[in-house]
Amino acid sequence: MADSAFQTQYRDEFIAGFEQRQSLVRQTVTTDADIKGNTAVFLVADSVSASAVTRGVNGLIPARADNLTQNSATLAEWHDLVRRTGFNLESSQGDGRRIMQETTMAVLNRKIDSDIITQLETGTQDTGAAATGSLSLVMYGLAILGNNAVPLDGNISGLITPGMYAYLMQTKEFASVDYVNNKPFESGMTMFRWAGVNWIVHPNLTGKGTAAEKCIMYHKSAIGHATNLAAVQTAVGYDEEQDYSFCRATAFMGSKLLQNSGVVIINHDGSAFAAQ
Repeated sequence: MADSAFQTQYRDEFIAGFEQRQSLVRQTVTTDADIKGNTAVFLVADSVSASAVTRGVNGLIPARADNLTQNSATLAEWHDLVRRTGFNLESSQGDGRRIMQETTMAVLNRKIDSDIITQLETGTQDTGAAATGSLSLVMYGLAILGNNAVPLDGNISGLITPGMYAYLMQTKEFASVDYVNNKPFESGMTMFRWAGVNWIVHPNLTGKGTAAEKCIMYHKSAIGHATNLAAVQTAVGYDEEQDYSFCRATAFMGSKLLQNSGVVIINHDGSAFAAQ
């Protein structure tokens, strides 16, 4: 009788673990800035709500100055480095080098979002005591922005937790295609429009799954993010002497709250949807 040998077989491909891999926020903020050295400057210009005037008694039109505010973001270097030995790569399942590349970029993309969200959370306007997601809570946030003359021009975004999303999906005005431009998350969408707001369910907002979630509604012109594109790197290499491969992702970036009047913190109670 022939001996039977059993071997463990591995798939060549790998299954991505559950984690945020893309920046969900960068596309919703202002990224045009004048970068000099480690500083990015965003210029905000307005008329300070000036009113039209008539000519003075001397026949001259009174002149005024525009309000020009330069907001500076300090850029810092951020890295993620992963390293694996040659033996580890050869004996492990999946394309090890591709895994390293994908995970390092995921780490940097999460840092971009974290950097922007940290600045957004410095905003001082909020909806008061934490409440559960509802049409009323959303309209409250929009009213605060509207009272500040923030335009409903398609550039207002709402970052919400899975808990707030769960509440809003129970509201017909939010869940029905009759009210939204796109069905929520149809075909893998990460953003959809409702009530003039670009909604993004974000997995890493402060307080998620608790009674103190911080969701955020903001206009694109209220927050700036700068990246020195010349310094963005995804380096892949091999150390022959020590027999290891590495992948390093690097970015030189910074964010800055530009206009407090364009940001509202929505204090949300998402504790009912936390895992038991």
